[in-house]
Amino acid sequence: MLRLLPNILSIARILAAPLLVVLALQDHETAFTWILVLGLLSDMADGLVARYFHLESALGALLDSIGDMLLLFTAAFGIWVFHFDVIEAHTLPVILAISFGVAENIFALLRYRRLSSFHTLLSKAAGYSLGIFIGVLFIFGFQPWLFYLAIIVSVSSNIEEFFLLALLPEWRSDVRGLWWVLRERQSGEDLP
Repeated sequence: MLRLLPNILSIARILAAPLLVVLALQDHETAFTWILVLGLLSDMADGLVARYFHLESALGALLDSIGDMLLLFTAAFGIWVFHFDVIEAHTLPVILAISFGVAENIFALLRYRRLSSFHTLLSKAAGYSLGIFIGVLFIFGFQPWLFYLAIIVSVSSNIEEFFLLALLPEWRSDVRGLWWVLRERQSGEDLP
């Protein structure tokens, strides 16, 4: 059962997405908030469990990426419904972050016919910073410093992934980051 846990957590996030949309449409902010927070926590947990117990797999990386993307889109929809004032007051950074994320996914689909799912250290930091910002927003309210940190780390992660898309001729999961890929190319050896 343990070896299935990371994928079960990712699938739970995927299945929670339509429920979150319904809750937002029906203006059930409290239920939306707690299911979203559980989804954000499961996002952190699935990767930690997979890495700690050496349960990483290509399927797990794909499910995690799909779950992450759906959770992010439903969280954005929830922010639109319940915290539109945040979007209205910070339109340019929001559009910038969303544009970079969408563009990176489109380029990954064009290049590899799949989501990048690189799971770089920077993309993990972006996921954590976005998750913390969103969780804090729904539970405690808007914190500008968390918002700008999440935007900066998220856009930086997408820029790194654009470079990785250009450098990696074939798809690979769990690429640590641009620095390691450049080092690998320079030395001509495969690094984890």
